[in-house]
Amino acid sequence: MQIIATQKFIRMAPRKLRLVVPLIKNISPIMAVEVLPHIGKRAAEPLRKVILSAIANAKEKKLSENDLVFKEIQVGEGPRLKRYHAGARGMAKPYKREMSHIRVVLMTKSQIPNPKSETKKIIAGNKKLNARKILKSKPTTESIKKGGK
Repeated sequence: MQIIATQKFIRMAPRKLRLVVPLIKNISPIMAVEVLPHIGKRAAEPLRKVILSAIANAKEKKLSENDLVFKEIQVGEGPRLKRYHAGARGMAKPYKREMSHIRVVLMTKSQIPNPKSETKKIIAGNKKLNARKILKSKPTTESIKKGGK
């Protein structure tokens, strides 16, 4: 079961939020909530709030918070507000205030796919694709001249 929490229109540039995501994506959500205040970045606070929201959503679905892991953390771009600074000689200097959208997806530890079985499926799929390509391939002019396919 996937647990999704989103926060939209955060008044912070996405590139600043994306700096914090690699620090927490490989640890549990409970541990991430404890670590984020000590990172020393302003971007940690909105991420912490979204993770807490996702944990609360999991509790609402009667899931244990200790069994949760991150499936994905997305930081997307939101709209940009156009603003102006007063410039020299009465000119306006434009700048943009960037916004972000955060999406956190959690899942239980029991849902983590087995990497060995996944690679077997991929290899089997590739063999089928190769067989189809061979069947669909058209004979070349050289093979026609020689009399073979």
